[in-house]
Amino acid sequence: MLCVKRSNRFGATNIPAVSCSGARRRACLSLRAVLAVAAYSFLGDVMSENSRLVVFGCGYWGRNHVRTLAELGILAGVVDQDEASARALAEKHNVSVLTAETVFADQSINAVVLALPAQFHAQMALDAIASDKHVFVEKPMALTINDAQAMVDAAAKAGKILMTGHILRYHNAFAAVMKLVEDGELGDIKYVQSHRLGFGKFHMKFDALWDLAPHDLSLLLSVLGQAPESVQMVPVSVTNDQTDCAHVHFGFGGGVKGHIYVSRHSPYVERRFTVIGTKAMAVWDDMEADWNKKVSVHKHNVSRNEMNWTFSKQDPVYIACEAGMALTDELEHFLDCIKTGKKPLTDGTQGLDVVRILNQAR
Repeated sequence: MLCVKRSNRFGATNIPAVSCSGARRRACLSLRAVLAVAAYSFLGDVMSENSRLVVFGCGYWGRNHVRTLAELGILAGVVDQDEASARALAEKHNVSVLTAETVFADQSINAVVLALPAQFHAQMALDAIASDKHVFVEKPMALTINDAQAMVDAAAKAGKILMTGHILRYHNAFAAVMKLVEDGELGDIKYVQSHRLGFGKFHMKFDALWDLAPHDLSLLLSVLGQAPESVQMVPVSVTNDQTDCAHVHFGFGGGVKGHIYVSRHSPYVERRFTVIGTKAMAVWDDMEADWNKKVSVHKHNVSRNEMNWTFSKQDPVYIACEAGMALTDELEHFLDCIKTGKKPLTDGTQGLDVVRILNQAR
């Protein structure tokens, strides 16, 4: 079994991956858990000297951001139109309930996280950037290409970090897939497909394409390093006039193809990402509970002469991934970009590409 371990983005000493079994394995994991808590405590102390963040939006994703930033010791407050929700969340994490005007006027707050309904992202991001704040904006970053472009342009002009919340780009399993691609283990990439199926959620403003596909589009763009040249969607409406299921087909430069299938009206759950190359295929099955089996590599050989085909496929080799918290890694990356000025892995340009593709498909 192979093992992939990412380095810490702050340059701190990594907690070593170990191979244990039985009681020894439990002892190793306990030690690593203690070291992880100590490492996060240290990082929180360091980052709190330089960053104070406010979360806009106390809904599902907003609460996740609030909890994570509070654990990192850099949460300065929360903003939400629902005062009761904001107050309850603020009291839980011992921070203040603020208004947008107060946040934008406070120069000790250097960044905001926007976890609002997407129709409010653009204007709030522009106001934050104009107030000298870095911006992390959840997906989708906007509903129109013009709004997304305005956000990218404003951040570039002001010299501010604009990062989009494409969380799966920071998942340890996807890091393993990316390493296989970058190391050439799969050969030349020919086809990438992603399936994201389940029942719900149903939104008044968003269909299945806009709610689910940004995750998969971010992965697709990250693996291939280019935007698609063609986009074709086959939508299906089951419950109303919105798209409940969608097949989206992509054509990329060099003859590479891609496919995304999303559904919010499936009786079973599937979250599977596959990269097919000339030498091997990599599969990330996010429904697999065992982190040692989430990513598998299937080597193959296919050839043809004038008479027939020759083909074979080996048994899968599993890539052991360290269990992690993608949201914590994502927010740490945002903080590191603020500190160093480097471009985020999921910068505003990728968010703009996702919004452009969604509009092309629609």
